[in-house]
Amino acid sequence: MMLTVVDMHTGGEPLRIVTGGYPEIPPGTILEKRAYVRDHLDHLRKILIFEPRGHYDMYGALLVEPDLPSADLAVLFMHNEGYSTMCGHAIIALGRYAVDEGLVARQEPVTTVYIEAPCGLVVASVEVKDSKAGAVSFESVPAFLFARDQEVDLPGYGVIGFDIAYGGAFYALADCQQFGLEFGRDRVRDFVDAGTALTEKLKAEFPLSHPDHADLAFLYGTILTDGKDAFCGDATKNICVFAEAEVDRSPTGSGVTARLAAMHAKGEIDIGQTRTFESISGSRFSGAVARTAKAGPHDAIIAQVGGRAYYCGRTEFIVEADDELGQGFLLR
Repeated sequence: MMLTVVDMHTGGEPLRIVTGGYPEIPPGTILEKRAYVRDHLDHLRKILIFEPRGHYDMYGALLVEPDLPSADLAVLFMHNEGYSTMCGHAIIALGRYAVDEGLVARQEPVTTVYIEAPCGLVVASVEVKDSKAGAVSFESVPAFLFARDQEVDLPGYGVIGFDIAYGGAFYALADCQQFGLEFGRDRVRDFVDAGTALTEKLKAEFPLSHPDHADLAFLYGTILTDGKDAFCGDATKNICVFAEAEVDRSPTGSGVTARLAAMHAKGEIDIGQTRTFESISGSRFSGAVARTAKAGPHDAIIAQVGGRAYYCGRTEFIVEADDELGQGFLLR
């Protein structure tokens, strides 16, 4: 067998785009396609994402036939645990990729790409100059603050305050200082342990719901912040620990969207104000509240998040018939 991919990164976070080798995915809604790939083709995710071709923190995208008539393309996201519902760094990369590969008609100065994700329709705006695609911003589905000013007694850390917000996926949001952590001083491993502990505690004890579909109602991960939520000219730092303790090298597009929803609900950022979000690797996304919206009973926002993606390579992967380790494994 052979799988072909294009590798990109957005703010240091990898994206492995599948360009060939997958069997045809049956027609249906995007969530039905996600379920089919999860139930019938998960061995291919492991080949692409796991070692020896990938690593614990690899991320992937499988383009599928759109179900929404307005979509230019549709995508399923994959990672070390399974399949997510939204991924902003992937949308930024896919926006550039769609322009470069001619999946949409190139227009200057901005080409609009409509991308169907499991959470819904995402609109990417790709800057184009002299026929070259550059920076990308996107507007995602309505984002909202689901739970505000909650507390949990977390073994090893004590009482931790948190919010839960939705930005295409649900995240717990917590100030890292509550865990005794500081950006630039403490190890990434310490942030991972703290974020994972909070995620697992809340998964077990804090039920979620989404007005559109039950498949969207799961806690994807925890975002630990520097606590600088109120609008100012300085960048605010965060680290996203998601899936199976996977670490996002970028500021996390859907996470920035969730943070903006929480900030707006708390009166910490107004419509039109642009904030800079910095990741654990030092890469940055811009984020702003474009306008207000509704998500079922929830007051929501439409966020605009921007960044840049770059190419890393094009690869053909093979699996020899007698290579048991070639089916994929993880050591961490």
